[in-house]
Amino acid sequence: MILGKLLIGGEWQLGEAGHFNAVNPATGDTLPVQYSKASAEQISAAASAANIAFASYRNTSLKDRAGFLNACADEIMALGDELLECMQSETGYPRGRCEGERGRTVGQLRMFADYIQSGDHLDPRIDMARPDRQPLPRPDLRFLNQALGVVAVFAVSNFPLAYSTAGGDSASALAAGCPVIVKGHVSHPGTGELVAQALAIAAQKTGMPGGVISFVQGDDKIGGAALINAPEVKAIGFTGSIGGGTAIYRMAALRPEPIPVFAEMGSINPVVFLPETLAQSAEQLATGFVGSLTLGSGQFCVNPGLLIALEEDGLQRFMDTVKTTLETAPAGVMLNQNICNSYQRGNGTFANHPAMELIAEGQVAVQAEGFYAQAKLYSTSAENYLANPELSEEVFGPTSVLVVCKTIDEIHQVISSLGGQLTGTVHGTENELTDNAMLLQLLGQKAGRLVINGFPTGVEVCPTMVHGGPYPASTDARFTAVGTAAIKRFVRPVCYQNFPQALLPEALQNANPLDILRTVDGEKTKTTIST
Repeated sequence: MILGKLLIGGEWQLGEAGHFNAVNPATGDTLPVQYSKASAEQISAAASAANIAFASYRNTSLKDRAGFLNACADEIMALGDELLECMQSETGYPRGRCEGERGRTVGQLRMFADYIQSGDHLDPRIDMARPDRQPLPRPDLRFLNQALGVVAVFAVSNFPLAYSTAGGDSASALAAGCPVIVKGHVSHPGTGELVAQALAIAAQKTGMPGGVISFVQGDDKIGGAALINAPEVKAIGFTGSIGGGTAIYRMAALRPEPIPVFAEMGSINPVVFLPETLAQSAEQLATGFVGSLTLGSGQFCVNPGLLIALEEDGLQRFMDTVKTTLETAPAGVMLNQNICNSYQRGNGTFANHPAMELIAEGQVAVQAEGFYAQAKLYSTSAENYLANPELSEEVFGPTSVLVVCKTIDEIHQVISSLGGQLTGTVHGTENELTDNAMLLQLLGQKAGRLVINGFPTGVEVCPTMVHGGPYPASTDARFTAVGTAAIKRFVRPVCYQNFPQALLPEALQNANPLDILRTVDGEKTKTTIST
């Protein structure tokens, strides 16, 4: 049952800064439940409770921590229809989408539960002492990744489960041994609270400290600023707009103790169609593109917002097929009024720009109320695109821009002009791909994930996934927000020099009681060390 309360240090309490309501984006109706807004003092209390919890949670065994993550997954599933129905009313998503995202979320928790038991995230390394080494002896040195500290997570609008209360940032931080404070998103406060209830129950059942998870809400920037500036917070996870992520990054850098901000932000995800493939498969590529563009009303950070092609055979057939296919696409529900307004403004800029031509659009919304988006595809030349940087601005939603190039060199220029991207895609035959190795290299300098003969929507949760990229795709291109490597954001290395065995963490002891793979004098091994 939704309480409309905040979770602070294992206890549910009413907020002290007023209330707000969620809105059903499909109808525009205000939903009945009032949600408490956290005061700065309550956020400070949550940070303090999380910091107290860190002292014990960071030292939980990998097995016990994995048990907690699996319990979190179990309790989310136990919410049943209540969670799915709440999510539908707050997002306008169909039931199938909600079920799919729930599966992704619990699967991610279980993935980290399995992963941490291998000890791989600890990256234990041992360089044995060499007292007889000349000209200088070497001391005994041992390296281990350890939990960073309290992590603040800002829930995202478009993934109420997978990138919010128990999403990728929270799951990877908890797996690392870091307590988490989640600031819920105003678009889905009920969904966020229900998941927080599940995590609190899981923590209680598995004996975790109460402050391991806190959940605060608010529809203003005051609570966010208090959370960013809380001295106990040692890292921040964020998914959202370039403006929001950059503001958080700058605020965190200005703290007396600056902290890392792992923000996943803007991307237009360029898709290049090479001419031979376009000539062979124009209709199939157009159909695939429209499906990718309109999936989830285009509200994905990996939405294909930029198409690039040569003005050769197949391009007109591609555009004609997009036009006829998009004409049957119904208007999609946008997540909230602000996103809808931003979408309309972005399309207004494109529609009124003299260098842009509207070549295809979807159906207009038939509903009088609610927040809806009409899908659109615009076209411009490479020359105009390069001369007008505003044409490369992301329009979050089902809108894309086709840049028509005269030469491969112009394609290279367009790619080179872009900022960092989450993905870069090329459609081509094997021979075309071989002949365009430079294009792939250029995309590799820009993007965190390269896609061949596919579309970027769909981010698999697995060890090999990279969901990040150079700015503005993210604030730190060295890390990923999805996959097992996401845990690396929330650990830091510590070196132990000349420590007695009894004082070393178990992962570094000669006996290797955790039975994990370690690097000993440069070799990977699980064997014990004899002295």
